[in-house]
Amino acid sequence: MFIRTATAIACLLPVAAFAAEADAPVTSVDGAELGIVQVIDTPSGVAHVIISLTGIPEGVHGIHLHETGDCSAEDFSSAGGHIAGDAEHGIMSENGPHPGDLPNATVQADGTLQAEYFLPDFSVEEWLADDDGAAFIVHAGSDDYESQPAGDAGDRFACGVFELQ
Repeated sequence: MFIRTATAIACLLPVAAFAAEADAPVTSVDGAELGIVQVIDTPSGVAHVIISLTGIPEGVHGIHLHETGDCSAEDFSSAGGHIAGDAEHGIMSENGPHPGDLPNATVQADGTLQAEYFLPDFSVEEWLADDDGAAFIVHAGSDDYESQPAGDAGDRFACGVFELQ
């Protein structure tokens, strides 16, 4: 009797929701391994972005989630533009920002980029796991948060293709 009751109770308990996660191992234009970027769906509907990179030049860098999971071009142009949805680039744009826009990252002299960001209304399944995937890009310069289509952040310094975990 106890086993049947315990089984019946266990069947009524809520099952934890699956939280999708995608990781992108990041490399520089010269092929150096720099670290990893993770994007994790949370129960609140806000995606959690965790960036852990080393070997980044000191300064302020634009960082974005790009629409195509392809870092094969020498200049990483194969990653396409930002994940844009129906929005314009940047928080200074009336119709912005893109879902793939992230705040600039400031890297100190030691070359370490450690950051965490929240992306409201962002879904790993929707934006990173589509047919052509997605990529993470570190730009050589800072994003001005308004120039179209990408914030005038300069050349692409590093790239990583997201893989579902």
